[in-house]
Amino acid sequence: MSLHAPAPSADLSAAADKDQPLREDIRLLGRLLGDTVREQEGGEAFTAVETIRQIAVRFARDQEPAARDELAAILNGLPRDTMLSVVRAFTYFLHFANIAEDQHHIRRRRTHEIAGSEAREGSLAYALERLAEAGVGGEALAEALGHALVSPVLTAHPTEVSRKSILHCQREVARLLDTRDRVAMTPEEAADNDAALRAAVLTLWRTRMLRPNRLAVVDEVKNGISYYDDTFFAELPRLYCQFEDQLKSRFPEQSWDLPNFFRIGSWIGGDRDGNPFVTADILKEALRLQSSAALDFYLDEIHALGADLPLSQMLLPVSAELAALADRSPDRSPHRADEAYRRALTGIYARLAATSESLDRHPPLRHAVAESAPYDSSAALVADLQVLAASLAAHGAGLLARGRLRRLIRAVQVFGFHLAPIDLRQNSDVHERSVAELLALAGRLPSVEAYSALDEAARIALLAEEIASPRPLYSPYLAYSEETAGELAIFFAARELKARYGDAALPNCIISKTDGASDLLEVALLAKEAGLLIPGAQPKLAVNIIPLFETIDDLRRSAPVMASLFALPAYRALVAARGEEQEVMLGYSDSNKDGGFLTSGWELYKAEIDLTRVFAAAGVRLRLFHGRGGSVGRGGGPSYQAILAQPAGAVSGQIRITEQGEVIASKYANPEVGRRNLEILAAATLEATLTDHENRVEPARPYHAVLDRLSQLAFAAYRGLVYETPGFTTYFRESTPVSEIANLNIGSRPASRKKSEAIEDLRAIPWVFSWAQCRLMLPGWYGFGSAVEAWLGEHPEGREAGLATLRKMYRNWPFFRTLLSNMDMVLAKSDIAIASRYAELVTDAELRASIFGRIKVEWERTRELLLAIEEQAELLADNPLLKRSIRNRFPYMDPLNHLQVELLHRHRAGETDERIRRGIHLTINGVAAGLRNSG
Repeated sequence: MSLHAPAPSADLSAAADKDQPLREDIRLLGRLLGDTVREQEGGEAFTAVETIRQIAVRFARDQEPAARDELAAILNGLPRDTMLSVVRAFTYFLHFANIAEDQHHIRRRRTHEIAGSEAREGSLAYALERLAEAGVGGEALAEALGHALVSPVLTAHPTEVSRKSILHCQREVARLLDTRDRVAMTPEEAADNDAALRAAVLTLWRTRMLRPNRLAVVDEVKNGISYYDDTFFAELPRLYCQFEDQLKSRFPEQSWDLPNFFRIGSWIGGDRDGNPFVTADILKEALRLQSSAALDFYLDEIHALGADLPLSQMLLPVSAELAALADRSPDRSPHRADEAYRRALTGIYARLAATSESLDRHPPLRHAVAESAPYDSSAALVADLQVLAASLAAHGAGLLARGRLRRLIRAVQVFGFHLAPIDLRQNSDVHERSVAELLALAGRLPSVEAYSALDEAARIALLAEEIASPRPLYSPYLAYSEETAGELAIFFAARELKARYGDAALPNCIISKTDGASDLLEVALLAKEAGLLIPGAQPKLAVNIIPLFETIDDLRRSAPVMASLFALPAYRALVAARGEEQEVMLGYSDSNKDGGFLTSGWELYKAEIDLTRVFAAAGVRLRLFHGRGGSVGRGGGPSYQAILAQPAGAVSGQIRITEQGEVIASKYANPEVGRRNLEILAAATLEATLTDHENRVEPARPYHAVLDRLSQLAFAAYRGLVYETPGFTTYFRESTPVSEIANLNIGSRPASRKKSEAIEDLRAIPWVFSWAQCRLMLPGWYGFGSAVEAWLGEHPEGREAGLATLRKMYRNWPFFRTLLSNMDMVLAKSDIAIASRYAELVTDAELRASIFGRIKVEWERTRELLLAIEEQAELLADNPLLKRSIRNRFPYMDPLNHLQVELLHRHRAGETDERIRRGIHLTINGVAAGLRNSG
């Protein structure tokens, strides 16, 4: 007996053939896991796991109340050591199901490509076909790419509960499965593969799943860098090369040398908002580690190129430029006297090794043949590599330049010597206090408190005057508070690091909680004090100053705030100094926590429309930075549909999107999955820029009034529950594992902005993560059912006419369809019966009955009305892949949720056994693995 995927239901039988390899992989991994449990923990633990599995599957399939009662009785009676084994077994099975599904996606994609199937949605080939159908030619495409920017930005937001050691073992399992799929193995090879899989499963079983200590920021930096080693170094250059080749094939009359429009960004080591552990020293170390990783990769590739290009000048002539490059090399070996390419590469290696020493105090593993002068920029390294490529092309060996050398040139162009641009982020309140102190200590104001007493107009006038003045406010001879000294140190470090690693290393300053024009001017003043802004008739500004609008009110003010800034000569000159481009960041997470799912989505959409209009009137190019989380409750959902659902004109060739928490691993830990996700971002951005996807079927504008009213009604329902119901904070904290999540060692940043129990002060990440753990997913749907019910009741032509309007909106308006599709996914992942078990943790029976009763009624109403609008009988009717995934994994999540409730009950009753605390944290890990995008 072994863990395996449940048998397919009748409605999924049509897909059974193509899904058979997936089922076989799940069975294989489940069998190996079961064997490992039996061998390592004994027959009693294995029998418990297998019995629980069978009952859980039976309950999930048939919804038998007797099966649920039987399951509860077994789980509640487990000895503590056996309980931990059960939790770990079910958690690992969910991880294995994720691995098998990822491999199946790769398998299906390869099958389509081998069969020569039509280009699939989300691919660059598909995007080029859609653009051709829309009449977009090569010149228009080249122009769009000339100013394009697509940038996923990795953050360290704490919802990644898996250790890197666990992820490494899981990648080994994925690699071995991939080998079985692609290679016809001999019996001996198959046996070796089986043994290696067994060893990987055993290693996982005996590897600690939880971290004993909280991560430091430097640990988070190293974790982020690991995705370059796993995926980005190899796959991003490949994606560029693939796209260039597709463009050359489709538009052979044009010359295609793509600009570096696709870059990976990072917040890790620069995001200070609420994280006191991010300091100037940490920022310096983050860039040093990043740079070392980039240079190590380049050194390895140059070493490998030496083996790839053992070309003799006696057989292949070289250009004069290459000959000169080889002659400058310190390589004087007589054995390579006629191998100009190798000698040139030896010289490049020596210079790059010297660069690593001088920039990062990081000696390479392989020593250079002799000392050499370091490169002063990554552009100089690119120039040398291009000499090799040009010489090969000029002498009939261009094919040799199209592999590793071509990809390396692109990698250096994209990653430079800094690897990834790090954004600096801080809360506007901190900037305000720092500026107030600078002004007071310099004698510009009588006291620190005087600045906060100024109204917005007076602040703007004062700040504009100071920004234009060449006189600094800062003095090294004055004593500043620890907070202000820390902020100034960051800006001074940024100037130093830009000089060291190049301007691209630290291009952005993001202001959290922006609610007025003075917030941006305060950052401009801090930049001036550090030499990042040089005043004058044509000022020079070395960073982009980026507002982050987060709450519902802030989103509504975003366009007026930007209009007021563009009308201010002092700020307008700074925009001109940055090439007439301005980035604006929109916060999905906090706006959702503030106003609920529907209102957040709608206010974000309207803000984009208003910002697009304001920027067009000012003649400034708008770049939107979408602060999305992994879950729908934090703006998540499929990236392709989300980008295409943006209002017309909002993308405009440039987009940045945060990649957060466990989503980073699910998207980018596997190289092939990673390249597919990178390709989706690029393809969707091109389609959204060059086609009017929003109005493709019919104009969307007439629907706006409907969404306005629905949003008002949903906002009232959501706020009425979360912020206006007495005792709701208590209900939330007792019915979810939010307190236990705060004690998980999954990130360096505290869970709350300040010491407070208020939901307003809780970060959006633990808010959403907690609701996901209890399977209620409240931030992803609450308020929609009440809003639709009330709106249908108000409709002047009656309920059926109103429902017909909503159905038409769903069919014809991409934004509304994406909104509802995401809600469909959330409701499918929720389970009201399991959520009721968590509600039992609330000690006040009256409060429990009142609030959970409201939530349950709203859940049922929302589900019913969503299906009515979609004209479907069940959730996920249009998403068979996710439906299959849920069917495979959810029977194994239910026992974890049940055990989590039982353990929370014991823990909160005062039981101090360390195994209980560890069991809670293990169940959190398992449920997160089963949901995949929970935070």
